[in-house]
Amino acid sequence: MSCARHVCVLVICIATLGCSQPAPASAPIAPEGFINVPGGKVFYKTMGGGDRTPLLLLHGGPGGRSCAFEVLGELATDRRVIRYDQLGSGLSDRPNDLALWRTERFVDELDAVRKALDLRDVHILGHSWGGTLATEYLLTRTQLGVRSVILSSPLISTPRWLADTRRLRTTLPQDVQAALNRCEAVETADDPACVAANEVFEEHFVRGARTLPAVAACEGVTSGDPVYRHMWGAGEFTSTGVLRDYDRSDRLGELTLPVLLLAGRHDEATPETIADFQRRVPGARMQVLENSAHATYRTETAAYVKIVRAFLDDVERNPR
Repeated sequence: MSCARHVCVLVICIATLGCSQPAPASAPIAPEGFINVPGGKVFYKTMGGGDRTPLLLLHGGPGGRSCAFEVLGELATDRRVIRYDQLGSGLSDRPNDLALWRTERFVDELDAVRKALDLRDVHILGHSWGGTLATEYLLTRTQLGVRSVILSSPLISTPRWLADTRRLRTTLPQDVQAALNRCEAVETADDPACVAANEVFEEHFVRGARTLPAVAACEGVTSGDPVYRHMWGAGEFTSTGVLRDYDRSDRLGELTLPVLLLAGRHDEATPETIADFQRRVPGARMQVLENSAHATYRTETAAYVKIVRAFLDDVERNPR
């Protein structure tokens, strides 16, 4: 073999080895930070770690905050559990642009968060409006890579939600009902009497208690009231915003991944309505937290964690 031929073979070997080298590892993802999404930047935080499929948490509202999800840290013993503040609330940017407050943009935001955090395989848990967002994402964007979804006291149908809240308020004392009716008729939700009457409703069907235990991570972190008002309205019993006609109940059968529905026994997202949604999803499961209203994961945290962990374990042991 000539020297020239040796050189050619060496060049070919080097070129071949070079082509077979793995791509450089991507930079590690910081445990918390900000992600660019349509309209601004959103804050995220990761709890725990491990090799099991990550769990992404979607808070309620619209315009809520994710800090209260810190109580679910026990779910992060063997997987990443990620929460983020949706645009317009919490520690995220708060742009003054009403055009941003539409469901489609929040779906785009969720997609951007998932890509930025490399959540190609993920479980999603959405509470209240977060359940709306999860449902909308799965029905209009993709179910690919989403191993399961947990819809916790979700808003799936505004007409059903409003019918339930109006029925529930008929169970309250007559003077509270009268105050709520008057406040709704004249749209004086900020009147002290209206605030007091709404507090009674929230104590019974939202918080499930006079007060909820404080969460240290929420100190100084506020919700995004302008987002709520634009997308929902001024009060619980009438929706005048973007979501006023929202209803995906007739499309729930299109969900082909494992689904768990949760509700509190005294929830404004009533167990009866959630059970109807369950019947529409092939193979869906449902659990009722007996001592809770709408704030299930705050009032029965240990039971909530146990239910969610068992569901995730089962999904991962028995993939579809």
